[in-house]
Amino acid sequence: MSATATATATATPVRGRRRPPREASGSPLLLGHGRVPRVLAGTALVVLAVLWVVPFLWAIATSVQSEKDVAATGLSPFKGAFTLDSYQEILERGNVAVWAFNSFLIAGLVTVLTVVVSTLAAYGFSRGTFRGRRALLAVTVAAIMIPPQLLVVPLFDQMLLFNMVDTYAAVILPQVVAPMMVFILKRFFDGIPKELEEAARIDGASEFRVFRSIVLPLSRPIVAAVAIFVFIGAWNNFMWPFIVTNDPDLMTLPVGLATVKDAYGIQYAQSMASALLAALPLIVVFLLFQRRIVNSVATTGLGGS
Repeated sequence: MSATATATATATPVRGRRRPPREASGSPLLLGHGRVPRVLAGTALVVLAVLWVVPFLWAIATSVQSEKDVAATGLSPFKGAFTLDSYQEILERGNVAVWAFNSFLIAGLVTVLTVVVSTLAAYGFSRGTFRGRRALLAVTVAAIMIPPQLLVVPLFDQMLLFNMVDTYAAVILPQVVAPMMVFILKRFFDGIPKELEEAARIDGASEFRVFRSIVLPLSRPIVAAVAIFVFIGAWNNFMWPFIVTNDPDLMTLPVGLATVKDAYGIQYAQSMASALLAALPLIVVFLLFQRRIVNSVATTGLGGS
């Protein structure tokens, strides 16, 4: 073989298998590359969106009709004229403004206290070396499997013992203990490099300064996700506020709206209007902070991964 042929053979690029294009940062999660996976992913998203939107639109349609039209036979959600009588009835018979204020106050305080307690407990489990740490962590994990309904009676007895029934503290304090959030935060703290904390300690930082200046700034996504989940759970909590409060001025929005019932049985239009009024603040919060909420859940891997 001549030198020219050898050089030509060497210069000719070797054809290998074609590598799939790399996904850009922030690209949506797909089933693969190509047109078919994109179509399948898009179809699945459309189906899931329809399954969520249709009941919501049906509830809206039911709430803006009269009870007579709602009770009429037929599968169509729009059976009569548009009216806001159900909303007017609820607003006139219930103290919605006070209940909404109570819900925001209680959900906000529960969120702040839960985040503070859970982050401190999780950091202690992740970095602490105290005696009984493993046993206490095992108890915390086991508490996740206990249904909240089993704790209603002992918690109510404690509220009676401390004379706290019909107070904000009785509604807030039992919701602050969140073993699941402690476990999630602990798992996240385990992944933070310890070298960063050791460097801060060498510079003279105290343990609390390390936690506040090193660990928490690195944990903003998981803390934001935990705060979102806790706030939604505290806002939607119906059973415990319903049991521990009798004063209408202390009721939360879900509990207060549930007390606005007609004497003639179930009123479907009013029920749908009550549900929409209770969900409206959460919808507004999501629309205002949807990008931060989605980024927090996606970043921390709490969206089902």
